Amino acid sequence: MQILDPPAGSGLFLARDFLDAEACAAVRAEARAAAGHPAPVYIEGAEGLVHEDVRKTSSLEVSAALVSDVERRLLELRGEIGRRFGVGLGGCEPPQFLRYGVGDFFVRHQDADSEQSEYEHLTVRKVSVVIFLNGAADAPGPETFGGGPLVIYRAGGDEGARAFEVAGEPGLLVAFRADTVHEVAPVTRGERFTVVSWFN
Repeated sequence: MQILDPPAGSGLFLARDFLDAEACAAVRAEARAAAGHPAPVYIEGAEGLVHEDVRKTSSLEVSAALVSDVERRLLELRGEIGRRFGVGLGGCEPPQFLRYGVGDFFVRHQDADSEQSEYEHLTVRKVSVVIFLNGAADAPGPETFGGGPLVIYRAGGDEGARAFEVAGEPGLLVAFRADTVHEVAPVTRGERFTVVSWFN
């Protein structure tokens, strides 16, 4: 694993090969075979948890062993991630495995909300983590996808100003403060596989 220097002003923690190529391939294989259901969105006062005008992606039911393995790896990196953001981190939420197909997306949002009363887990999130299991490419190729970048927005800046866009590569871990405004732009080709979790 290689900790990368983040672009100036991006507010990111980046680690290449958090999962190596072999591990990514194994996780993708299990993810492809897993049952999926629409991923939830927690909107205070809204009815239900599925809002496909806000978030359209599939949450995958992978094995408990795989969830535990990725959680263990994340906890091993907890100290380094916490130092990057100057915060003490506790545990992390069980990792979620996601598949974005063509047209899937997640609109601009934040993962933490200190004023949420209906969904307590949103009030304690400190750092969000995204792990890419495959990579973006301009041209079609095996195990790649088009579109679907993770877009990070500049804190306190122009509402439309992008701070950084992560296209994704297999095994890349991206972490950022959980109150950072970000989105997943629509996937235009293939399937985008990621793992997400949150440190509290």
